[in-house]
Amino acid sequence: MNYRQIAQETLKIEAQTLLNSAQEIGDVFDKAVEIILACRGKLIVTGVGKSGLIGAKMAATFASTGTPSFFLHPTEALHGDLGMISKDDVVLAISYSGESEELSSILPHIKRFDTPLIGMTRDKNSTLGRYSDLVIDVVVEKEACPLNIAPTSSTTLTLALGDALAVCLMKAKNFKKSDFASFHPGGALGKQLFVKVKDLMRTKDLPIIMADTKLKDAIIKISEGRLGNVLVCDEFDKLIGLISDGDIRRALMNKDFSLEDNVLKYATLNPKTVDDENILASQALVIIEEMKIQLLVVTDKNKKVKGVLHIHTLVEKGIS
Repeated sequence: MNYRQIAQETLKIEAQTLLNSAQEIGDVFDKAVEIILACRGKLIVTGVGKSGLIGAKMAATFASTGTPSFFLHPTEALHGDLGMISKDDVVLAISYSGESEELSSILPHIKRFDTPLIGMTRDKNSTLGRYSDLVIDVVVEKEACPLNIAPTSSTTLTLALGDALAVCLMKAKNFKKSDFASFHPGGALGKQLFVKVKDLMRTKDLPIIMADTKLKDAIIKISEGRLGNVLVCDEFDKLIGLISDGDIRRALMNKDFSLEDNVLKYATLNPKTVDDENILASQALVIIEEMKIQLLVVTDKNKKVKGVLHIHTLVEKGIS
């Protein structure tokens, strides 16, 4: 059996379904977008079975792209959750046949609330079609299923139409990357746009030594600090220099090397710092990468140390 050929045929059938629908979209779609845009409440998506699964994904997409939305299961609606629907909401009901028993049972109650109802179905004359104020056609020539029974092409089209609605709404609302990130603070984009240096920098138990410290004592402090570096400061905690374990390894190559040497002999004086803890962590990462350093020292305007930010922390927190 040629599974690759079967897979290719499946994709071709579903792709053709999407292309056919794209050519047939009319002003009904415009009206659907306008109804949702005018909504003062939430967009409530409902459906059962495969349509319900698609509807749940739609609601999640709408909610994360600037259109307040949630999924309501018709069975739960019949047992009290109808109270979640208000006259300021819009309902988007999905049923390919338009005759789903559970969904059909709640349609009269939705209309009783005088709530705008947008239906997604293949049959405008179905129960869902008749109750709907507007019907978005979900018409497919055939399912990708070899028996032409299992929802395949129809669910793909329904999902794509939901995505098309979401994108239209995003453009109408001028939904920006920063808006998307605000709904996804835990995602990569949210971290890139919202996590600041002060959220990640280490401020306690900093490995700080005085300028008159001997190298042997600096090595002990490096081990205790677990940052691979120590900060060399004056008596007012103002940064003078930085010495890393790498600096010490390179110093070992010197013929006159001694553990009794003053730490400033091998320290990097006036190392790279930032004096604004409110800059984005992603900006700090750019500085670290450009300077080819591992530790970025955060100070105030007077060079007094406030904290440090290690590249490993940025990587662990998914900052990129």
